[in-house]
Amino acid sequence: MSDNLSMLDSLPHEILTNVFVRLPIKSIVTCTTVCKTWKSLIQNPTFISNHLHHSSNNNNKHPLLLFRLCSLELAEAVSEMTVEENEKEQYVLHFDNQDFNEYARFDDFAFHGQSYGGIFHVVGTCNGLIFLADDLYGYHYNFFLWNPCVRKFVKLPKPNITFFSHGGYDATVGFGFDSKTNDYKVVRFVTLEEKGQKGKSPPEVEVYSLSTGKWRMVTALPPIGAARGREPEAFVNGALHWVALRKTGNKFLNFVMVFDLGDEVFREIALPKLSDQNGDEYWVRVSISAYGNSLALFQRGFSIHCFGIWVMKDYADASSWTKIISWADEGLIEGIPRSHCMPTAIGFRKSGEVILEMYGGYLVSRDLETQEIKDLRIRGYANTFADSYVESLVLLDKPNQQRKRQKRKRNNNRKQICGPMLYKIHRFQFFSRCKTQNRSWSKHSKHRKGNNLGGSNS
Repeated sequence: MSDNLSMLDSLPHEILTNVFVRLPIKSIVTCTTVCKTWKSLIQNPTFISNHLHHSSNNNNKHPLLLFRLCSLELAEAVSEMTVEENEKEQYVLHFDNQDFNEYARFDDFAFHGQSYGGIFHVVGTCNGLIFLADDLYGYHYNFFLWNPCVRKFVKLPKPNITFFSHGGYDATVGFGFDSKTNDYKVVRFVTLEEKGQKGKSPPEVEVYSLSTGKWRMVTALPPIGAARGREPEAFVNGALHWVALRKTGNKFLNFVMVFDLGDEVFREIALPKLSDQNGDEYWVRVSISAYGNSLALFQRGFSIHCFGIWVMKDYADASSWTKIISWADEGLIEGIPRSHCMPTAIGFRKSGEVILEMYGGYLVSRDLETQEIKDLRIRGYANTFADSYVESLVLLDKPNQQRKRQKRKRNNNRKQICGPMLYKIHRFQFFSRCKTQNRSWSKHSKHRKGNNLGGSNS
């Protein structure tokens, strides 16, 4: 055995690199324990970058889709703020093909029990990294960059803007890769309450750089507007995109706020008209998603129960927004509140099919051209996340930080942490919806593949 190892170790690094880069991730990680030479070669930033390039090319042939799923029990426990140790969020990879078989499951979730709200906000994925934020409920500052394939993570330091330093605020975060500096960045948009009414002043913006391990304030002046809570962001063409709200006169209008990670400058993209309510879009629930190399917009009514999907045919060209799907009264189920029958858009598959969470937590994909619907045979309740995923060795050259297990205060103490109003909103949104859906589903299961999957083109 030692002779064989010596023979392999004597091979030129170019040959070893070509061998290692073609191995499965688990085998590559195992090879780092064989000898110091192999470990040094594999943990070299150049090899990690070459492996990512190879993995990305392979992903184009065999794409993967990452899901974060919450069971009904976990969703109800979160709504009650009584999450127990055995109730864990699930991270699962599926082949993004016709069969949609499960590829891998990350059961050893490294941060279970460290979220004050019971579950993390999955902000996004990029090059094998998953960015998690403990910011769903209340002012908390647990942020993690996590690569589940190599079981490595980085816990971000506390940001510059906190409740104790600046008072009340509303914040949203984004995550992406800066190809100019070969660096991963987290961007945080913060609207301070002390600066007046929402949407009438520019946000404060800070950036975390993985290469420096520090937060810093952005010097470029952002547009006037406030990011809409913790709605999803989209990382496309080297820039982060959020839907923001701006007050003009006595009305609110939505627009896309864009932040280029390389140049660290801002720009705007206009949105189509989203409301007939005297032009005021404050109550329009809208979020954005990556759609290939462009953008898609998910619109869901608040007082009027409707749902629509817009796509931008040509990136950054506001005139190319096109409405693809519109739901109104289609899909209604007798005896079920209309709001529960409206689907929730989760994201897109590699093929361009949109992933929808239907009544009862069932996940389906829908072809935007043929309108064909496929049952994905999985369910999710509350805060379901889905995005394309590429296996990588990013963070393999970094040590895991020691983490102290956060003992969550439950029941009344946790309600005090999140605040009475947040608790009431949180309880109403999740507990009522999930519980009502689950108990009523069996009674109306005959409608599952019929009425509630319908929709119309516009």
